[in-house]
Amino acid sequence: MTDLSNAAVEAPLNGGDQTGSAEPAHTNPAPPSPDFNALSTDRAELDKAIAELNDRARSFAVMAVREKMQILRAIVPRLAAVAREQVMAACVAKGIDPSSPTAGEEWLAGPYATISNARLLAEALADIEKKGRPRLPRRAVRVRNGRVEVRVHPLCGKDAALFQGFEAYVLLQEGADRHSPAEEQAAFYQKGKGDGAAPEGGVSLVLGAGNVASISPMDALYKLFVEGRVVLIKMSPVNAYLGPFLDRAFAPLIERGFLRIVYGGADVGAYLAEHPGIADIHITGSTATHDRIVWGPPGPERERRKAANDPLLKKPITSELGNVSPVIITPTLYAEDELWFQARGVATQVVNNASFNCNAGKMLVLPKGWRQRGLFLEMLQKALASARLRRAYYPGAFDRYQSLTAGKDVIRVGDAGEGELPWTLVPNLDPKSTSEALFSNEPFCGIVSEVEVGGTDPAEFLDAATRFCNETLWGTLSATIIAHPLHEESDAAKEALERAIRELKYGAVAVNHWPALVYGLVTPPWGGHPSSTLSDVQSGIGFVHNTQMLARVEKSVLRGPLRMFPKPPYFFDNRKMAVIGERITEYSAEPSWGKVARVAAAALRG
Repeated sequence: MTDLSNAAVEAPLNGGDQTGSAEPAHTNPAPPSPDFNALSTDRAELDKAIAELNDRARSFAVMAVREKMQILRAIVPRLAAVAREQVMAACVAKGIDPSSPTAGEEWLAGPYATISNARLLAEALADIEKKGRPRLPRRAVRVRNGRVEVRVHPLCGKDAALFQGFEAYVLLQEGADRHSPAEEQAAFYQKGKGDGAAPEGGVSLVLGAGNVASISPMDALYKLFVEGRVVLIKMSPVNAYLGPFLDRAFAPLIERGFLRIVYGGADVGAYLAEHPGIADIHITGSTATHDRIVWGPPGPERERRKAANDPLLKKPITSELGNVSPVIITPTLYAEDELWFQARGVATQVVNNASFNCNAGKMLVLPKGWRQRGLFLEMLQKALASARLRRAYYPGAFDRYQSLTAGKDVIRVGDAGEGELPWTLVPNLDPKSTSEALFSNEPFCGIVSEVEVGGTDPAEFLDAATRFCNETLWGTLSATIIAHPLHEESDAAKEALERAIRELKYGAVAVNHWPALVYGLVTPPWGGHPSSTLSDVQSGIGFVHNTQMLARVEKSVLRGPLRMFPKPPYFFDNRKMAVIGERITEYSAEPSWGKVARVAAAALRG
């Protein structure tokens, strides 16, 4: 996904109100200073920051729940206050016109997600203070096929109104029973009760990503308010210009010594990871960077350590490391408007954030012999052709693109200008190939590939697709399954769909929609499938977000309609994406039915 040297947040964007109503004009900021992005905190300051955090670690760990809740409630309006500037800065850095609908990407993936996370954690702490654990929706816990599922979205009527037809639930690991969620929720807040020892706390190092504004702050919020640690964030050189916005928004934590933000590249990251004052680490980055930290540089010594299960790093580490994300299309005869909706949905996964997303669809897994294959690929190309090419702002994109497309029969869409890459489809990959680089390397640029497996029987295909994804594709983060309501009417197809959802080794499985919704809702846990290990880390170890603080998580599942109106706000061709993004951010900071109506009014015009 990203380089571990990176640790920052992607900012939201604002395009003003594009509905024609009177809105104040906004001046676009100057481009972020290259000098600022090259900023590196010196070692004396790093040592000082870690010492200050260690001095405050235990006091934060044992702090009253109400006081932590008050800190979060103070952060929410501060996040809202910096949102517009943060969005503008990210737009400039990524080459997005701040007055365009595309600016909505930055609202949705930046302040909207972060504010939602902070507010929902505050609500969870209020529940813990009153009842000992975060509340769950009514009848949230159910047992299906012998497995426990816990619904985490919608939490309330406003959620249901904003996300009509969507449900998100958490599949717990085998061995959990219907009592497990309540008994094991909010484990940190059960410490010190009865005869238990009070928590000691510690300093967590968050080495985050340079691509998405909400990643680092939400990882920090998880460490602080779910695990009870104080946090040192190292910003990514790619978007270090966002650091001052976090300084302002998180002042209630920084002023009390519970959070510090530092800057630098891989050398600073390595120094911090090895520092004795750091208790544990969470990284969003690449497998290569993770393994360098855990096992040392490539070579015989690393292999010896792996064989002996003797990691160089002797402290706990969690991670989110990207994915070759599959989009599985279950065979049937779809209506053309259904196919067109889904083609635009896949195009959105490719186009959003210039495809610098760890959950972007990268591998179309289609049924062999499906008679609508040609039509779907034609529609996908048409959708991509209507999307403006984007600045390939993330380091290494051009090299990755060249190495993964060289010598291949590819379909390039769009006339790339300076600093841009074309949207690119790589069809007809051989599913039996053991050397296909696109199966084992995340492109992290605008490439989407295609492979055919199984046949046209839905049950047979879903079983074959599940095997292919689990056994051939690299990564365990997220997968999409496209399925028709007709599949729910056939016992065999319905059973196969449920089996695929259960057996796919991904931390998030979304039916008919982009798994980025799992990330953005923040109530579902987000992370790689728990089958990963330190020596074969795949998409990472551990979960974040998880505002209901569930234990024994196996995966999050999102289900939504095959086709919907209004179109999803994140669709690349939504003309009101920026308006919706700003309005739903305002809603998230202080929910009300009036704000739901404002979001809906913009959505209807998208």
